Amino acid sequence: MNPQAKLITIISLFLGTTITISSNHWMMAWTGLEINTLAILPLISKSHHPRAIEATTKYFLTQATASTLLLFSSMMNAWFTGQWDITQLTNPMACLLLSTAISIKLGLVPFHFWFPEVLQGSSLMTGLLLATAMKFPPIILFTMTSPSLNPTLLTLMAIASTALGGWMGLNQTQIRKILAFSSISHLGWTTIILMYNPQLTLLTFYLYCLMTTAIFLTLNTTKILKLSTMMTAWTKIPPMTATLLLSLLSLAGLPPLTGFLPKWLIIQELTKQELTPAATIITILSLLGLFFYLRLAYCATITLPPNSSNHMKQWQTDKSVGPTTASLITLSTMLLPISPMLLTIL
Repeated sequence: MNPQAKLITIISLFLGTTITISSNHWMMAWTGLEINTLAILPLISKSHHPRAIEATTKYFLTQATASTLLLFSSMMNAWFTGQWDITQLTNPMACLLLSTAISIKLGLVPFHFWFPEVLQGSSLMTGLLLATAMKFPPIILFTMTSPSLNPTLLTLMAIASTALGGWMGLNQTQIRKILAFSSISHLGWTTIILMYNPQLTLLTFYLYCLMTTAIFLTLNTTKILKLSTMMTAWTKIPPMTATLLLSLLSLAGLPPLTGFLPKWLIIQELTKQELTPAATIITILSLLGLFFYLRLAYCATITLPPNSSNHMKQWQTDKSVGPTTASLITLSTMLLPISPMLLTIL
């Protein structure tokens, strides 16, 4: 892809996101989502590999279906109420269709089928955009319409997403698919608290984006795509591989790392709302994800030769860790001390 086309694509992504998160009218929000969808397609298909073309087709068809449902739900609500305001979603059928549309766009269970395949067919940097930036506008629409949504439906989808994201990630050897199921699992944590504390939903999503970006940038630097080649990662950039261990454990939610902060606050909020059974179930299900995070960390840093890998051992490279990657890794592991300040804000 030439630089001009890439610049237009990136600007369109920023434009679509800005239009959606700043709009108060359903048509403008739908327009921003469509701009985002059309802008990310060239980035997914730029390698011209058959798997990339397949991922592009799956992404386009899925997002087009979700956008159609979103537009239909807004038109139905306008038909019955005369309102195009996003915050005035009152028709029950429109609320159900909107929940379905945004769940498809996010990849929540049972509409998760497209996300692992699309992420597997994309490059690491495009996968980073799909896992973080492309989920931001639907999350904002969810928070804006949260008073109108069905709490039971959202709780069931959140628990199912956490369960399936952890369960399906156990059997994967492709790192992009593992991170895709990790995203589905974290979306469950993000969604379950949506009805009760939208600010905490956004905080959870921001911290997830921070930790995921650090991991994707580290993997992009070391050029690792499979679990078997991850066993030789320590010979390339040993300091970065050591910090990758901490980033993975932070994404798993282990204290005293940053990833423990949103889970701690969510469990606390669910307990305040007298939803202790839901908090207990989602906490136990997150242990499934902890297993494959530990397996990634084990393969990256603890597995030393001789090992069962058939790949040649690589010499250390002269690549230096970029300041952006280093800063993100630091933030993704050391933000737990700011929790008292966040508790006063939330």
